[in-house]
This record gives sequence, C-alpha cells and structure tokens, in this order.
Amino acid sequence: MDRTESVVQERKTPSSEVLEKPVRRRFTAEYKAKILAEADACTETGQLGELLRREGLYSSHLITWRRQRDEGALVGLTPKRRGRKAKPKNPLADENKRLQRENERLKEQLRQAELIIDVQKKVSEMLNIPLKTPDDEEAG
Repeated sequence: MDRTESVVQERKTPSSEVLEKPVRRRFTAEYKAKILAEADACTETGQLGELLRREGLYSSHLITWRRQRDEGALVGLTPKRRGRKAKPKNPLADENKRLQRENERLKEQLRQAELIIDVQKKVSEMLNIPLKTPDDEEAG
C-alpha cells in the first residue's frame, strides 16, 4: 500500500524539469479587458493580490495594460508583433530587375555580334576581299 501511495503522489506533483525553450505567454485583448475590469472592481484589501495570484500575473501587467487601454482602447490591448518590421516592397524593384536582366542579355548579344564582325574582317583580309564601309556607301 505504501508503494501505490507514493506512485500516486509522484504523479500528482508537477514536473520540476526545465523546458528546453521557454514559451512566452500571450494574452488576448478580451482577456486583458476582463482582468482590468476585475481589477478595477477590487475595493477591499487583498482582493487585487488574490486576483493576481489566481491568474498568475504581476502588477506590472496591470500597469502596462492600463496604459495601453488609455492610449487606444482595445487597439492598445492587442499584442504587438515582435521582431524586425517588414520592409515595404518597392513597386519599381521588379521592373528594375527585369531591365537589368534584359541589359545583360543585350550586352552578350552585342559582344557576340562584335566577335562575328572581327572574324569577318580577318577572313576578308586573309582572302584580300575588300569590305564595304559606311563611308564607301555614302560616296558611291
């Protein structure tokens, strides 16, 4: 009997194991408003402390939430997103990238065309074939 009682007792006690990554608590705007209403209704000594212990909150939560409520009603009570703010997308960025790709493509075509022209000039020099130049066409 002693053994079963100790097994039952072990199951009831919470695990003292520390979690690998702590989980941040998040409170909804409705919950914050409800707690603030309850806190404002506390008139007797000790009621506010009892509310905070029951809900597992700190007095700093109430201070912050009251400030948020005063600044902008329920809008101030909604949790703010953490981390870096997303940069607004530049509408010209896509067109700029497209034009840069087109520019690179055209540069490559120009390089190939100049290479072909150089080869034609060398072949004509080797075969002693005169090439027409734009100056020759104007004079003729």
